[in-house]
Amino acid sequence: MEANAPERADAGRAGVLSLSIRERSALFAAYMPFVGNGGIFIPSAREYQLGDEVFLLLTLMDEPAKVAVKGKVVWITPAGANNNRTQGIGVEFAADEAGSQARDKIEKLLGGVLNSSRTTHTM
Repeated sequence: MEANAPERADAGRAGVLSLSIRERSALFAAYMPFVGNGGIFIPSAREYQLGDEVFLLLTLMDEPAKVAVKGKVVWITPAGANNNRTQGIGVEFAADEAGSQARDKIEKLLGGVLNSSRTTHTM
């Protein structure tokens, strides 16, 4: 899983994040089905605040087209978190058509694995 984020000029502006997930197990670990509109965990050492708006460009598995979706930060895992969790942010997809499409595409790719009890980056 790879993530790139630009330097933050100020907290009021939306950041653009690019995330590439090539394996189903990595997608399972990053997906956040428990958030209202669905969401995804993005490894990042950058500082974000809850509620920050971001724009995501997701490359999922072998899909040729990137998924572009707006979202907001709803989860922060700080450096040095318990259980050696990866530092980063959880982004909830916007409650719009692009957000619904992103959630549906991820859930389709995950299929029956969605109900697995394996640990993830967030829960």
